[in-house]
Amino acid sequence: MRSRLWLGLAWLLLARGPSVAGTASGPRRPRSYPHLEGDVRWRRLFSSTHFFLRVDPGGRVQGTRWRHSPDSIVEIRSVRVGVVVIKAVYAGFYVAMNRRGRLYGSRVYTGDCRFQERIEENGYNTYAALRWRHRGRRMFLALDGRGTPRRGSRTRRHHLSTHFLPVLVS
Repeated sequence: MRSRLWLGLAWLLLARGPSVAGTASGPRRPRSYPHLEGDVRWRRLFSSTHFFLRVDPGGRVQGTRWRHSPDSIVEIRSVRVGVVVIKAVYAGFYVAMNRRGRLYGSRVYTGDCRFQERIEENGYNTYAALRWRHRGRRMFLALDGRGTPRRGSRTRRHHLSTHFLPVLVS
């Protein structure tokens, strides 16, 4: 009895087409997420190395332990699905990464300012440079144990220094 029910259900799903059944035989329809584009969030990015990401008025990117620093408030703007731009609210600089993997503050929005945001299994977010790679590997935004930014060529997704919690600004 149970096997007939499963056969009938499988036949029904296959008769409707591959997009419903989830088989690899047919093309999958592209997903559309227009509601996620242009989303703006004000946050403080708290690293798992216990530093808040900070952009000082001179455009230098670093970490600070002071949780109420106005320099640590960033605007995370969604450009495309999964792609964000991080801008320091008070300093007015965009967080950017150059081809050598160094973080810097940019006054103007360029291709260096885009990061791929990914929510990891442990609940933290990682931010990988969209434009640059090092030997085929992604380069990540990271703060080391002293609060200084790590070069992107020395980072990996599983390193704790690349994990950030977006904390609400209160």
